[in-house]
Amino acid sequence: MSGTDTPHEGWRPAFRDWRARRPFWGGLLLTLGGGWILLTEKASLKVVIHIGMQGLAGYLLPVVMLICGLLALFNPSQRLFYSVVGVLCSLGSWVTSNLGGFFIGLALGAVGSCMIFGWLPDQEPRVSRRRRKKQEHATKAVQAH
Repeated sequence: MSGTDTPHEGWRPAFRDWRARRPFWGGLLLTLGGGWILLTEKASLKVVIHIGMQGLAGYLLPVVMLICGLLALFNPSQRLFYSVVGVLCSLGSWVTSNLGGFFIGLALGAVGSCMIFGWLPDQEPRVSRRRRKKQEHATKAVQAH
């Protein structure tokens, strides 16, 4: 190990590769949306606007959202099913769970589900604009000589 190496250098590329093979941001947003709605269920009665259908569905839908988000992260082959169930639970939380966690959990869940649905596993990784410009300038320089 040289003087410039950091002890955590090995896990960053591994995490980046793991994250690139799954709908990471969509799964994270769906999981956060379910967690947020569960947290608003525990709010005081002065803050709670709408308790919902006998309370059970108010807890069931955000738990299903949370599970679908985690399953999309760890089993991306079934992402379409998880995204459809996640968006339905997100929209259902409007009625059952304190207006979808005061709109925040509903929005996080719906956006995350849409990101999961739209994720393509075989897509080439995006190249940043800076790197594309460098490549364009390099190819122009080679063609000029």
